[in-house]
Amino acid sequence: MKVILTHEVSNLGTAGDVVDVKDGYARNFLFRRGLATAWTKGGQKQVDSIAKGREVRAINSLEEAKSVKGNLENGTVKVVAHAGDSGRLFGAVSTADVAEAVKAAGGPDLDKRKIEITTPIKVVGTHEALVRLHPEVQATVKLDVVAG
Repeated sequence: MKVILTHEVSNLGTAGDVVDVKDGYARNFLFRRGLATAWTKGGQKQVDSIAKGREVRAINSLEEAKSVKGNLENGTVKVVAHAGDSGRLFGAVSTADVAEAVKAAGGPDLDKRKIEITTPIKVVGTHEALVRLHPEVQATVKLDVVAG
């Protein structure tokens, strides 16, 4: 089944790409989460508008992405979360929390969909998150999760 990705999906493609996937994967995962729409003849207009919006928000040059990567990897970002006495969080740190913390620390305005947290952050301490800045550049951000 041909689908148009509306958001970036790891190991599949970025928003605006037309990809061929199995029917069940499209129906049960991509469509239900709003990550893709079915391909139609009129879908080309939608692909063009998604690509245009992505260009506006994206970090355009490779050099700019590398400089942002250097800034993100040099420091640590402090994330304040609600925690109990034992240091266990009430909930988990989300990608939106990470994006807000980076912006509050004076970093760039990151899209929460470009941030990946491999294991859920549910305790106070130091953790890492991966940020896809450019198709060729990924940065690892060190997070200092503190109780607040």
